[in-house]
Amino acid sequence: MRIVLLGAPGSGKGTQSQRLVERHGIPQVSTGDLLRAAVKAGTPLGVHAKAIMDAGKLVDDATMLGIIRERLGEADARQGFILDGFPRTLAQAAGLEQLLQALGTPLDAVVLMEVDYDKLVKRISGRRSCTNCGRVFNIHTAPPPPEGCCAAPQLVQRPDDKEETVAKRLKVYDEQTKPLVEHYAALGLLRMIDADAGVDEVTNRLEASLVPRGSEGIDVVESVQG
Repeated sequence: MRIVLLGAPGSGKGTQSQRLVERHGIPQVSTGDLLRAAVKAGTPLGVHAKAIMDAGKLVDDATMLGIIRERLGEADARQGFILDGFPRTLAQAAGLEQLLQALGTPLDAVVLMEVDYDKLVKRISGRRSCTNCGRVFNIHTAPPPPEGCCAAPQLVQRPDDKEETVAKRLKVYDEQTKPLVEHYAALGLLRMIDADAGVDEVTNRLEASLVPRGSEGIDVVESVQG
């Protein structure tokens, strides 16, 4: 399984990626996590990327593609992967297609997780990540377990999850990422699910959307609310 999860900030891509990791044993490849690790380590890339991410902007394509190339070359990605947060632009999509063609690992599907914008601000501002184990939670919709997520949980709010940056991030998404929907639809890879539901229900809809094409004669799957 080689997939891309698309959706506006706060649509649940990270949470659902973690569930796919647990169910299918393939890695979640999150460029955001990789960049934040570089920021924490204080590498030249991290210093360069920090100011960009804190402002809610996108890191340049060459940097992102380089990070993806290195990650997909690791052993655990040979059986499949979940790209979370990449590509975000048509230029990145073109670069990704060239990269995957060179690796001999084309995409199986691209899933768009749809949520109304007026509900995303609450989701984003409620998101917390553990600096120890890296898991992501939401204090409103997917809180950490009572026993904690790891041996020494330390939940923090990312700077770009603060309410004052949300509007800017959604504007960037509208301008640069939504065109990917038409792009992947034209390639026959697009699946669409309604992600405005409980975590378990969204997982069920996501799994249903990943049924191989031809088994039910469906190219694009749209979930219908209750």
